[in-house]
Amino acid sequence: MSEEKPSGTPRASLLERAAGRLDQGVAAKPEASRPAVVPAVAPAPRAPAPRAPAPEPAAAPPVSVSPQPQFAPQFATPETPVVHLPADDGNRTSRRGVIDLSELRDLGYVVPDAPATATAEEFRIVKRQLLINAMARGENGIRNGNLILVCSAQPNEGKTFCATNLALSIASERDLTVLLVDADFAKPEILSTLGLEGGKGLIDVIADPSLDLSDCLIRTNIENLSVLPAGRQHNLTTELLASERMGDMVEEIAKRYSDRIVIFDSPPALASSAASVLAMHVGQVMFVVEAENTRETELRDGLSLMSGCEHVQLLLNKVRYAGVGRRFGTYYGYGS
Repeated sequence: MSEEKPSGTPRASLLERAAGRLDQGVAAKPEASRPAVVPAVAPAPRAPAPRAPAPEPAAAPPVSVSPQPQFAPQFATPETPVVHLPADDGNRTSRRGVIDLSELRDLGYVVPDAPATATAEEFRIVKRQLLINAMARGENGIRNGNLILVCSAQPNEGKTFCATNLALSIASERDLTVLLVDADFAKPEILSTLGLEGGKGLIDVIADPSLDLSDCLIRTNIENLSVLPAGRQHNLTTELLASERMGDMVEEIAKRYSDRIVIFDSPPALASSAASVLAMHVGQVMFVVEAENTRETELRDGLSLMSGCEHVQLLLNKVRYAGVGRRFGTYYGYGS
């Protein structure tokens, strides 16, 4: 009995010790594993921190969007002149003048859509040859043929009357437009004849490169007729007319509108040197001669100054008919 107790006692103690050791081992394992888990969990929250640059690529879309506003002004800058040009054109074409047609008719001028008169019929014949030359193409074409200078040897021979009537007659054409230029800078009479107000004109455009020709044009109530005033008086008129800018402007006028006839009312050839310079720019000259007044020497001297233009035609003005001579307009019942 006494021997079994000691043997039972060590066995129980060994089992208990083994169990205790096992319990200690199991308990020791979680304690050792926990520190291994904690570092693994600890970096996990820190992992998003290094991934913070990941949103930076996500910010790339705003970077790609930001250049778009930068490109918008680049496209807007060319659009800006396109938007302003019509506005400028509107300002340029807003200057208008009203011609009193009834007063012109009473003064003996050709009025569009008016009944046939002797003067109207005569200028229909005068303009036809000029228009044929102006519209000629190919071998028969004339350089700047649509630019016509109306001149005379001396003052008071009727050149302004003829230039105005020629412009009014051509304005009646269905397929043409007319620009009447007052180029008699010393004594401009076109505006007063038509009853139009003055303003900047040809000389101002030549002297000021920033000024556009369209800014000075006057559009009239006659559909196909526009007027360009002479502008302010200038001491260097002849030099300005002979300048390169004048030549470039004339070339542009001649070639830009193929259906436009430009008529220059020039100063008298023997009274101003500007006439001979203008003759170098145009394709045709209509030289007005006053019947029973212009002397042959004056005519020859005046024509010699027109040598810059190869195509010169004479117009005999203020002719008095006698006897049973030709009288245009009587066929229609309006001649007298």
